[in-house]
Parts: sequence; C-alpha cells; structure tokens
Amino acid sequence: MEPLHEEKLKYLEELANRMRETLIQTLVEAGSGHSAGPLGMADIFAALYFHVLNHNPKKPDWALRDRLILSNGHIAPIRYVAMAYAGYFPIEELKTLRKLHSRLQGHPHRTSLPGLETTSGPLGSGLSQAIGVALAAKLDQNKYRTYCITSDGEHQEGNHWEAVMFAGKYRISNLTAIVDRNNIQIDGATEEVMPLESLRAKYEAFRWNVLEIDGHNIERFVDVVHEARAIYEKPTVIFAHTIPGKGVSFMEGDYAWHGKAPKKDEAKAALSELRTLGKRIRSEHE
Repeated sequence: MEPLHEEKLKYLEELANRMRETLIQTLVEAGSGHSAGPLGMADIFAALYFHVLNHNPKKPDWALRDRLILSNGHIAPIRYVAMAYAGYFPIEELKTLRKLHSRLQGHPHRTSLPGLETTSGPLGSGLSQAIGVALAAKLDQNKYRTYCITSDGEHQEGNHWEAVMFAGKYRISNLTAIVDRNNIQIDGATEEVMPLESLRAKYEAFRWNVLEIDGHNIERFVDVVHEARAIYEKPTVIFAHTIPGKGVSFMEGDYAWHGKAPKKDEAKAALSELRTLGKRIRSEHE
C-alpha cells in the first residue's frame, strides 16, 4: 500500500462524498434498502477500494488479491457503489439494485457478481468466514490479507464471539476486522436493545489488538491499517466510530433510517445537502 499523500487524501474525501450522492440516487431508484449504515461507511469503503486493498477489477479472481468479507450484508449498497466506481461493473447498473434478475441483490450474492468473496445476510457469520479465508492463506503461505467489515449490532450474536475467541487463540494476524460502531440497529440504540460495552475490553480479553478511530477520518483509517499490518502475533480489530446517515442531517443518528430508502422529495433534500458538503470539502483542500 502506497503512502497517503495530500492529493490522494483530497481525492478520497471528495470521492466518498460523491459515493454518498450516488448511493442516495441508487436507493431512491430501488425504492427500498438501507440508508443509514451505507452513508456512514462511505469513507471506509472509499479508502478500502481506492487505497488500501490490493485488488484488480479486471481480474476479480486474481489469486493474490486481498479479500474483503462484508458480514453486515445489509450495507451492500455502498459496497456496490464503491465497486462500480472501481470498475467491477458499469455505474449505470446501480439503477438495477433490488430489482428482479439484478446482480445487485439486497444482500450480496457471491456467484452473481464478480469481486464478491461471500454471500452475506445472516448477521454474526461473516467473521467466521473471514477467519477461514485468512487461515487458508496462512496454511498456503500466501501473502494476501483478509479484511472483515462487521456491524456493532451483530456483536449480539453468539456465533460472532466464538469466531473472536478462535482468531485470538490461533493468532490469525493476517486478519483485520473493521467494526462499524454507529450505535444503532433496526429496533433502536444498541446500548438499549442489548448493551455491548465494553467492546475494547472484550476483544483484548480474547487476545486481539484493538484500535479505535473516527470512521470519517480517512487519513487516520489508513494509518491504523498500516499499524495492523505490522502486528504479527494477533489479529486486529478497528472500531470505526461512525455517524449513521452521515452527510444528511435528517438521517444522522436516527435508527429509523437503518432499513429504509428515501422518497423522491427526501432524496432531493439529501442530495442538496451532500452537494453543499462536497463544495466545503473541496474548499478545505484549496
């Protein structure tokens, strides 16, 4: 992974905002889907697909590619947007999200779309899958890394913690988990539905290297990814504290937007805000 220079950082920040705009357009076209989580994770996905991951959209099955496992499959729309921008499929195809016979299912379907490593939907399963992929790389002495994106809400699943224990015991150091710590789930705030804290203490107890960041700070995210690569004795988890609905004032922090798409008038208002935000981002780098 190359160093993150100022020009590249500017590009990534502006790209993340454009991805949010495209996401809103995609969701309103679909008429259904998740808004809050995808908006909150746009910065992370921009950084992953356009700086962090070693991948090749023209050769999606390249043996040495880094693997990205999306455990919380419901935020797939932002992954699709990132993949389209990266060149895995035409951007125009985003208009088919959730439509009959579309390759862009509401949750990722591995055999439908090049560049997907797993089919995801059942929460709590992704980390186990990622561990299997990472362990295979170790056994085969391959150098690729495995990244697993998880939601905070799925930490209420017992299967997830079995995976956490396994990775710690067997020192799966070529694995980096990224937790979208946005504090919401479909029924409300995570700490009201089923309290999770202290997540740091729990992961540390199971022998993980724990890092915490502002999930909207791309520069810091790249820094901690570098740090994770330097850890050889344990797996790493990055808690990315994000704002659900980031960039759209009437969505930010509101769990009601976890699982619904904007209507046309709401999308118009959201796009207006995001375009204003885009201008501010550009001016900050001038």
